Amino acid sequence: MQEKYDVVVIGAGHAGCEAGRACARLGLKTALVTMNLDLIAQMSCNPAIGGIAKGHLVREIDALGGVMGEVADAVGIQFRLLNTSRGPAVWSPRAQMDKKQYRVRMREILEKEPNLRIKQAEVAALVIEASPRRISGVDLRDGRRIAAGAVVVTTGTFLNGLAHVGEMKYSCGRNGEAPSQLLGDQLRGLGLNWTRLKTGTPPRLDGRTIDWSQFERQPGDPEPTPFSFLTGRIDRSQIDCHIGHTTSETLRILKEAIPRSPLYSGQIEGVGPRYCPSIEDKVVKFPDKLRHQIFLEPEGLDTNEVYVNGMSTSMPTDVQAAVVASIPGLDHAEMIRPGYAIEYDAIDPRELTHMLEVKSIPGLYLAGQINGTSGYEEAACQGLIAGLNAACQLSGKDPVVVERIEGYTGILIDDLVNKGADEPYRMFTSRAEFRLRLRIDNADERLTPIGQRAGLVSDERWRRFTRKRRQREKLAEALHNHKNGQWLKRPEARIMEIVPWIREALGEEPASGLLPTVETEIKYSGYITQQERQVERVREAERRKIPAGFLYGDIPGLSREVQQKLERVRPETLGQAARIPGVTPAAVAVLDVYLSLARVS
Repeated sequence: MQEKYDVVVIGAGHAGCEAGRACARLGLKTALVTMNLDLIAQMSCNPAIGGIAKGHLVREIDALGGVMGEVADAVGIQFRLLNTSRGPAVWSPRAQMDKKQYRVRMREILEKEPNLRIKQAEVAALVIEASPRRISGVDLRDGRRIAAGAVVVTTGTFLNGLAHVGEMKYSCGRNGEAPSQLLGDQLRGLGLNWTRLKTGTPPRLDGRTIDWSQFERQPGDPEPTPFSFLTGRIDRSQIDCHIGHTTSETLRILKEAIPRSPLYSGQIEGVGPRYCPSIEDKVVKFPDKLRHQIFLEPEGLDTNEVYVNGMSTSMPTDVQAAVVASIPGLDHAEMIRPGYAIEYDAIDPRELTHMLEVKSIPGLYLAGQINGTSGYEEAACQGLIAGLNAACQLSGKDPVVVERIEGYTGILIDDLVNKGADEPYRMFTSRAEFRLRLRIDNADERLTPIGQRAGLVSDERWRRFTRKRRQREKLAEALHNHKNGQWLKRPEARIMEIVPWIREALGEEPASGLLPTVETEIKYSGYITQQERQVERVREAERRKIPAGFLYGDIPGLSREVQQKLERVRPETLGQAARIPGVTPAAVAVLDVYLSLARVS
């Protein structure tokens, strides 16, 4: 039995949801294949969206026309704007989710898409034509074949997933679900470079058995900051999280149990995330630190399950129970489910183009943890870009590429395809060369026109965006010609103090999100102008195209090592070549000369 679709998306995690919805909204008949319909958009790890730099990614997904931010705003149960003690370039929203409602709301949105069909099945194999080599569909384990012009693979940690709890190990995907072994084995045989990575989760506790009085209360912000530019205001009540710390007894238990840890016994081969270490890893790598912070985060409004953020572990269950009991307030806490580590297959992302298409297999796109990233937000932005490009390829439209100077989404993808991922990649604001340009408040200014050109931005979103842009230009001119413009440059001045004058200058109510953008651009105008000059130099390097078949081995001024790196990545521009690790400025200068000679000849 064969069915016919334009696009097949494999996996219904955060990447798969964004990819499937994007393709469907662009008019393509799309199949979203998942092994469990009830776990669409499952938050398998922490019950939160956003965070440092991750909140930037959610804003960018939203600005492009994606859905993660809208769902998070709808079901969030605590909202906080992080880094407010620093400059606006690094402010980032984070929100605790009701995990069940997040899943329910995302499925509702997907099922309303007329061009999208959700299918419960396991993909057994990709169907790849030999001559010319390209994707042509997928085979399901139940015997069905789905023909398609493009396939987006978003399998998360399912590819040959192997969970570890102490000495015990078993094959699984996330949360004990079945792994994807048939597809994993086939992908391993496609001639691509692969690696083995690891991630982990902490134990979950029964909130009824926690003595909450022993922990520091962490409330949400009085005025929540939404993720979506379409969300006007969030005014529902919020829950509290709580902060605690490990003790000397915790450290003693962990140190004694280190020989039983699969991380240190050699049982785990995959590389874990450096910036989110397990609790036993913290004890070994930071021996002088006497205590470590933990956060107690409720997983929803109608559950007693509490996520212990900061206590990721793969220790045996008896060790986990002792560690939990060593913390004041958790001495009688009951563990609903233990923490575990999971190893999984990931591709070397240097096998991909900036469109997230596999270079050697046209029509095959990869997004999420299969590309070596960690986190819901990193996965979702890749899923959106992969889905958009699959749709654009089949529709004959120009590809969608977010440049480094346009967004954290562009930085993430550029880092992956140029540098690869030796460990699970996590987004940080420090990865951005021009942070002041890539703020959360102007994500719409940077990316909504890109989403509109691709056809993903709704009429309502475009109307709001154009209204805000028109008001921004009008208000900037009014402030330039008024004393308020000079006054607002003072560090202590706040734009909210002159809202009545702004209403008069605009002749209407200011658009949502307008005032923070205008205030930041006035206060930091000198720095922004300086960065724009630097950005133009980057743009010039990106405009220097490298021909697809350029022969790096014919350039005598390049070392053999540099030639091999350039051949491995096959950068599309001089700017991309300069960002490949090991490609020196001198090598870039030599390459620039030879590109000029090739153009002249």
